Amino acid sequence: MPHPFNSVALVGNARDLRVAECMLSLVGHLAGRGIRTLVDSGIGLSFPADSVERCPERSFVDRADLIIAIGGDGTLLYATGLVAGHPVPLLGINRGRLGFLTDVSSNSMLEDVDTVLAGRFTEDRRSLLAARLEHAGAPPVRALALNDVVVNKWETGRMLDFETSINGRFVNSHGGDGMVIATATGSTAYALSCGGPILEPDLEAWVLAPISPHTLSDRPIVVRAGSRVQLRMSDRVESRAQVTCDGAAIGSLETGDNLFVESADASITLLHPPGYDYFRLLRSKLHWGRGGYGS
Repeated sequence: MPHPFNSVALVGNARDLRVAECMLSLVGHLAGRGIRTLVDSGIGLSFPADSVERCPERSFVDRADLIIAIGGDGTLLYATGLVAGHPVPLLGINRGRLGFLTDVSSNSMLEDVDTVLAGRFTEDRRSLLAARLEHAGAPPVRALALNDVVVNKWETGRMLDFETSINGRFVNSHGGDGMVIATATGSTAYALSCGGPILEPDLEAWVLAPISPHTLSDRPIVVRAGSRVQLRMSDRVESRAQVTCDGAAIGSLETGDNLFVESADASITLLHPPGYDYFRLLRSKLHWGRGGYGS
């Protein structure tokens, strides 16, 4: 029985010609199938008459049955912010670079979209991180992340001096450029470039990966998802860091401030066409299995 996707919203940077081309193609294709298509009011493309409804992106979760993110993983992370905590699923079409999250190729886009609209897909639920940034005498700042929460040095050449605790237990004192706290989904993002391991996305674990640590023994660790991670700037050295959630800055972390990272109550659901294989995706993106026994 086909899934009732009667209304589809498109998200992407239409100033990118590759994204714009995909949007125009999808709009015409969906209109031919009698499916209502929503686009953001600010998109400057000229669509065929009566083929789209323009509305603010924040209203997509109330008006769409499916959101299609067109671009790179950054576009899908942006779309995550729109649907977090809502039942509207996401489908990612890759017009970026690596595309670990946007796994549908532009070459098979229309065929794969038709397959999903016909109800043939795999549902892939992904959990989120909840960050809470606390400053003395100020309300806490809260944000969600699908990939990672990152603490990075900001506006200074001096390394950061901070401490980490997990579930109220002291773990380590760190000197370096910062820390990445990543979900299993985000293990292939910034954490990977910091020497962290790749985790299967359905694994209930997080990666804590120091950024350019001053001490060689300060290595990435894997902890149970659902832990309560605390990062506190040291009182010994005056330094300033920036906190980002999926690349979006949420504020600064200074001497005496605290950052708490826990599991979010919200999650998102990705849709994959039939045949989705995470390890095949890794082989394709990371060029594994070439010239050896797996080639």
